[in-house]
Amino acid sequence: MAGRLDFGPRKLLTLIISLGYWSAGLTQQRADSLSSFTLADAIKQAEGNEPVFAAAVAAQKSARIDSYLAKAALLPLVTYHNQMLYTQPNGQTNQGGQVGTQASPVFIANNAVHEYTSQAAISETIGVKQLSDAQVASANAARAIAELEMARRGLVATVTSLYYSVSAAQQKAKLQEEAFAEASDFTSVSQKRESAREVVHADVVKAQLQMQQKQRDLSDAKFAADKAHLELGVLLFPDPRTPYVTAEPDASTAMPTREEVNQLASKNNPEIRSALAEVSAANAGVKSAKAAYLPDLGLNFNYGIDAPQFAKRGPDDVRNLGYSISATLDIPVWDWFSTQKKIKRSELQRDVAKVNLTAAQRHLIANLEESYAEAAASHDQLDLLDRSIHTADESLRLTKLRYAAGESSALEVVDAQNSYFAARTARVDGEIRFEVALAALQVLTGSL
Repeated sequence: MAGRLDFGPRKLLTLIISLGYWSAGLTQQRADSLSSFTLADAIKQAEGNEPVFAAAVAAQKSARIDSYLAKAALLPLVTYHNQMLYTQPNGQTNQGGQVGTQASPVFIANNAVHEYTSQAAISETIGVKQLSDAQVASANAARAIAELEMARRGLVATVTSLYYSVSAAQQKAKLQEEAFAEASDFTSVSQKRESAREVVHADVVKAQLQMQQKQRDLSDAKFAADKAHLELGVLLFPDPRTPYVTAEPDASTAMPTREEVNQLASKNNPEIRSALAEVSAANAGVKSAKAAYLPDLGLNFNYGIDAPQFAKRGPDDVRNLGYSISATLDIPVWDWFSTQKKIKRSELQRDVAKVNLTAAQRHLIANLEESYAEAAASHDQLDLLDRSIHTADESLRLTKLRYAAGESSALEVVDAQNSYFAARTARVDGEIRFEVALAALQVLTGSL
């Protein structure tokens, strides 16, 4: 019938492919309209959202406050004490007043019926334990700083891995779109040649199977890209569904030399700093425990009034305002071996801290060797992967020409297509592998 729409299999397939290209074009336009989100931006954003890192920041600030309080405890304490005391009289008088007699209080512990105290008191305790406790607090503060850096680097490593996973998923999704388009083109070519009776129907079936497989691969690649976006979005945004695009990896990044890596790692490694601070705190802890064998000297100075009248002078112009000084020396004699057990406990903790230090040093050496070897190997393979892409591209071109001339089968074309896109996928994996390995090396040396 004239004017009737023809939706045969061939035109229906062409329409589906056209709609796919149109949808992909809209998706690409939306992606292009978004600003590129760099790795540095992602790290900065994650630092404000990740709860473990926030806990490490709070622990570092708390340790710094503890260090300040321990040092402040070494300084004299000044208070201004004010008190008014009234005691019921017992009906008698005594000679306890400053001048003459006064009413006796019911409670013998109190000095007078009316007693006013207004004094500035300065107190100081001098001992080895206080000094050792301040050293422990300082070492713990240094350790907290190192552990904060460890938490930051752990967060950087996590963000870097997720960031490049998103980048890899984006690139693989684009490759699958190209692979699907290539398979669709080959299906169209094979159908045209079948119509011209140049190839058998088996070629068309093979091309259709290839196109269907690439369509499934494209769907899986898009799902993987969406999943990677959500996993990274959890660390970056209040709503993980917030759209963003990552920056393309910089293929021109150079490998640092082995000497540079060793120097940076030896100067700026938080694991070693944390272990050293732990040893320092343990040594100070042993010293603090042993200080319990030594006496403490307490000094007190009071200036003000402590009299039956709240005034500088009492009856008969007696002076109420004055000062007093006291010194106390407490000498430990017997504590049922408690100090000895505390020293033993602190020495055990010091031994563990020393083991942790040597273990951190060994792990640093091993991690440096492993990370540098991984980065060097992945960097060296990039040129090989580029050559593989060039070879696979040339093979696909020649195979398609031979197929057009009737000298090769559809199976050979499909194999060439798979080899070409496998080489490009391997190139993406190799590039991401190098970027992740280099980032791990930079995290280990503190340059990221």
